[in-house]
Amino acid sequence: MMRPSKSQLRNFLFCAHRYGYASGNRGTLQKDGSRTIAYSQGNWVYQDNYFGGEPFGGREAVFFKGKPLFLMAYYGATVSREVGLEDVYSFLRKALCASPKSDPYRGPKVFRLGNLAYKNRWSGDIFGFSGKESIYQNGRKVYAGHYSGGLVCQNRQ
Repeated sequence: MMRPSKSQLRNFLFCAHRYGYASGNRGTLQKDGSRTIAYSQGNWVYQDNYFGGEPFGGREAVFFKGKPLFLMAYYGATVSREVGLEDVYSFLRKALCASPKSDPYRGPKVFRLGNLAYKNRWSGDIFGFSGKESIYQNGRKVYAGHYSGGLVCQNRQ
Protein backbone atom coordinates (compact mmCIF):
# COMPACT_ATOMS: atom_id res chain seq x y z
CA MET A 1 0.00 0.00 0.00
CA MET A 2 1.35 3.41 -0.92
CA ARG A 3 1.56 5.90 1.89
CA PRO A 4 -0.52 9.08 1.42
CA SER A 5 1.40 12.31 0.87
CA LYS A 6 1.99 14.95 3.53
CA SER A 7 -0.55 17.23 1.88
CA GLN A 8 -3.23 14.50 1.81
CA LEU A 9 -2.72 13.78 5.51
CA ARG A 10 -2.70 17.49 6.39
CA ASN A 11 -5.89 18.13 4.40
CA PHE A 12 -7.74 15.25 6.03
CA LEU A 13 -6.60 16.19 9.53
CA PHE A 14 -7.59 19.82 8.92
CA CYS A 15 -11.14 18.71 7.94
CA ALA A 16 -11.40 16.22 10.82
CA HIS A 17 -10.45 18.89 13.36
CA ARG A 18 -13.23 21.16 12.07
CA TYR A 19 -15.71 18.38 12.85
CA GLY A 20 -14.15 17.40 16.19
CA TYR A 21 -13.76 18.99 19.62
CA ALA A 22 -13.08 22.44 18.18
CA SER A 23 -16.62 22.50 16.73
CA GLY A 24 -18.14 21.72 20.12
CA ASN A 25 -18.65 18.03 19.28
CA ARG A 26 -18.27 16.20 22.60
CA GLY A 27 -18.29 12.73 21.05
CA THR A 28 -19.70 9.50 22.39
CA LEU A 29 -19.24 8.49 26.03
CA GLN A 30 -17.23 5.25 26.40
CA LYS A 31 -17.45 2.66 29.20
CA ASP A 32 -14.12 3.82 30.64
CA GLY A 33 -15.41 7.40 31.05
CA SER A 34 -13.56 8.76 28.02
CA ARG A 35 -15.25 10.25 24.96
CA THR A 36 -14.59 9.42 21.32
CA ILE A 37 -15.19 11.67 18.34
CA ALA A 38 -15.11 9.88 14.97
CA TYR A 39 -15.00 11.30 11.46
CA SER A 40 -14.51 9.57 8.12
CA GLN A 41 -14.08 10.58 4.52
CA GLY A 42 -13.48 7.98 1.80
CA ASN A 43 -10.51 5.79 2.80
CA TRP A 44 -9.74 7.99 5.81
CA VAL A 45 -10.94 7.55 9.42
CA TYR A 46 -10.20 9.90 12.34
CA GLN A 47 -10.73 9.07 16.01
CA ASP A 48 -10.17 11.46 18.91
CA ASN A 49 -10.38 9.66 22.24
CA TYR A 50 -10.01 11.84 25.31
CA PHE A 51 -10.60 12.16 29.02
CA GLY A 52 -12.14 15.57 29.59
CA GLY A 53 -12.15 17.53 32.78
CA GLU A 54 -9.32 19.25 34.52
CA PRO A 55 -6.64 18.37 33.56
CA PHE A 56 -7.51 16.63 30.27
CA GLY A 57 -5.65 14.30 27.92
CA GLY A 58 -6.19 12.19 24.87
CA ARG A 59 -5.01 10.95 21.56
CA GLU A 60 -5.99 11.39 17.94
CA ALA A 61 -5.51 8.57 15.44
CA VAL A 62 -5.85 8.57 11.67
CA PHE A 63 -6.37 5.38 9.70
CA PHE A 64 -5.93 5.08 5.94
CA LYS A 65 -7.52 2.12 4.17
CA GLY A 66 -8.07 0.46 7.54
CA LYS A 67 -4.43 0.75 8.67
CA PRO A 68 -3.11 3.06 11.42
CA LEU A 69 -1.16 5.94 9.88
CA PHE A 70 -0.94 8.86 12.32
CA LEU A 71 -1.14 9.42 16.07
CA MET A 72 -1.01 12.52 18.26
CA ALA A 73 -1.13 12.55 22.07
CA TYR A 74 -2.07 15.72 23.96
CA TYR A 75 -2.40 16.90 27.56
CA GLY A 76 -3.40 20.23 29.08
CA ALA A 77 -4.67 22.04 32.16
CA THR A 78 -5.40 25.46 33.53
CA VAL A 79 -2.57 26.92 35.58
CA SER A 80 -4.55 29.74 37.18
CA ARG A 81 -8.05 30.01 38.59
CA GLU A 82 -8.22 33.70 37.65
CA VAL A 83 -10.43 32.82 34.69
CA GLY A 84 -13.28 30.30 34.64
CA LEU A 85 -12.76 26.84 33.15
CA GLU A 86 -15.57 27.25 30.63
CA ASP A 87 -14.08 30.56 29.45
CA VAL A 88 -10.65 28.94 28.94
CA TYR A 89 -11.95 25.90 27.08
CA SER A 90 -14.45 27.87 25.00
CA PHE A 91 -11.58 30.11 23.91
CA LEU A 92 -9.36 27.05 23.27
CA ARG A 93 -12.02 25.59 20.92
CA LYS A 94 -12.06 28.87 18.97
CA ALA A 95 -8.26 28.83 18.69
CA LEU A 96 -8.29 25.20 17.52
CA CYS A 97 -10.82 26.12 14.81
CA ALA A 98 -8.28 28.64 13.52
CA SER A 99 -5.49 26.08 13.00
CA PRO A 100 -3.49 26.61 9.82
CA LYS A 101 -4.11 24.10 7.03
CA SER A 102 -0.34 23.83 6.54
CA ASP A 103 0.25 22.67 10.16
CA PRO A 104 -3.04 21.36 11.63
CA TYR A 105 -1.64 20.00 14.90
CA ARG A 106 -3.55 22.16 17.36
CA GLY A 107 -4.16 25.91 16.84
CA PRO A 108 -2.35 28.69 14.98
CA LYS A 109 0.88 30.28 16.20
CA VAL A 110 -1.12 33.18 17.70
CA PHE A 111 -4.85 33.74 18.17
CA ARG A 112 -6.38 36.67 20.04
CA LEU A 113 -9.90 37.48 21.12
CA GLY A 114 -10.67 40.18 23.67
CA ASN A 115 -8.29 39.92 26.62
CA LEU A 116 -7.30 36.31 25.80
CA ALA A 117 -4.36 35.21 23.66
CA TYR A 118 -3.47 31.69 22.47
CA LYS A 119 0.16 30.94 21.61
CA ASN A 120 1.38 27.74 20.00
CA ARG A 121 4.95 26.68 19.22
CA TRP A 122 5.91 23.44 17.49
CA SER A 123 8.80 21.84 15.68
CA GLY A 124 8.81 19.16 12.99
CA ASP A 125 6.24 18.38 10.35
CA ILE A 126 3.08 16.27 10.02
CA PHE A 127 5.22 13.09 9.81
CA GLY A 128 6.80 13.83 13.24
CA PHE A 129 6.33 16.85 15.53
CA SER A 130 5.95 18.15 19.08
CA GLY A 131 4.64 21.39 20.49
CA LYS A 132 3.38 23.47 23.38
CA GLU A 133 0.35 25.72 23.60
CA SER A 134 -0.59 28.38 26.14
CA ILE A 135 -3.46 30.75 26.82
CA TYR A 136 -2.90 34.13 28.44
CA GLN A 137 -5.43 36.48 29.98
CA ASN A 138 -4.20 40.07 30.08
CA GLY A 139 -0.64 38.75 29.65
CA ARG A 140 -0.88 36.23 32.51
CA LYS A 141 -0.72 32.50 31.69
CA VAL A 142 -3.94 30.66 32.54
CA TYR A 143 -3.57 27.43 30.52
CA ALA A 144 -0.72 25.21 29.31
CA GLY A 145 -0.76 22.16 27.08
CA HIS A 146 1.64 20.00 25.11
CA TYR A 147 1.35 17.50 22.31
CA SER A 148 3.42 15.28 20.04
CA GLY A 149 2.78 12.93 17.18
CA GLY A 150 3.47 11.77 13.67
CA LEU A 151 3.35 8.69 11.52
CA VAL A 152 2.93 5.25 13.08
CA CYS A 153 3.18 1.66 11.81
CA GLN A 154 5.36 2.48 8.81
CA ASN A 155 7.60 -0.61 8.91
CA ARG A 156 6.52 -3.47 6.68
CA GLN A 157 6.07 -6.70 8.59
